[in-house]
Amino acid sequence: MNIHVLTLLFVTLVWGATFPVLKIATAQLSGVEVSALRFVLAAVCMLPWALRAPRKAWWDGAILGALVLFSYVAQAYGLQFISSNRSAFLTSLNVLMVPLLGLLFGNSLSWRVIVAAVLACAGIGLMSWDGGANFVADAATVAGALGYALYVIVLSARAGRHEARSLAATQIVWMAVLGSAWMLADAMGTDKFQTLGNRLNAEILWGLAYLGLVATAGMLFLQARAQRHVSADKAALIYAMEPVFAALFAWFWLSEGLTLRAALGGAVVVFAIVFSEWKSDSR
Repeated sequence: MNIHVLTLLFVTLVWGATFPVLKIATAQLSGVEVSALRFVLAAVCMLPWALRAPRKAWWDGAILGALVLFSYVAQAYGLQFISSNRSAFLTSLNVLMVPLLGLLFGNSLSWRVIVAAVLACAGIGLMSWDGGANFVADAATVAGALGYALYVIVLSARAGRHEARSLAATQIVWMAVLGSAWMLADAMGTDKFQTLGNRLNAEILWGLAYLGLVATAGMLFLQARAQRHVSADKAALIYAMEPVFAALFAWFWLSEGLTLRAALGGAVVVFAIVFSEWKSDSR
């Protein structure tokens, strides 16, 4: 595996740890509040690069930021009602969505990519399906997966046009601005702002710091850098490792179940990733 694939695997590992953190945070905060606060923290960290970014980076950053903001808010909303394992499974349906949506953007569709994507989704299903259905939360999470699939496609198409720090910084600032506006609109006519301070404890604050500074600012920079050299289809398959890592962290951190079936599913996902990468190496 080359360095760019390994970088995206590391990004996926860090993202896997966000599911239990989000699960804890959404016990007290809404999905919009969690997303807005994490993005504001990330924007403060990335502001020096954002201020030096060219106008084109701001334009592409706005499109990418809107897509990923929608995806994160939908995911955080769903986590208020379903387990982190189930959320990870539904989120990772973007593994199939990316190559299928890629057809609309004129991309070719390899049978190997389809086989690897189907294997990955089958493995995720074995690993994560827990039967704890909630129609609204499930639908929101699937919508978030669709938004993220579009994000992966657009990022692969536009990352090569910009310096990685500039693109990551601009989209994070846009996410903070749009997320804050969304939080303000959501709080109108309620007491959410008055009670926000009381709902923030030390555990949630540390979680928000991790989500904002590490999982958002740090990982979007690495993602923007690595995806200049990795196709959208391949990147989506690498991101299929996210529920594997999420299940491990949820088992260790939240004591959510990790059965033999879940372990088998994780092994299938790993095989799908290796199968996809083997194709590239053989070429």
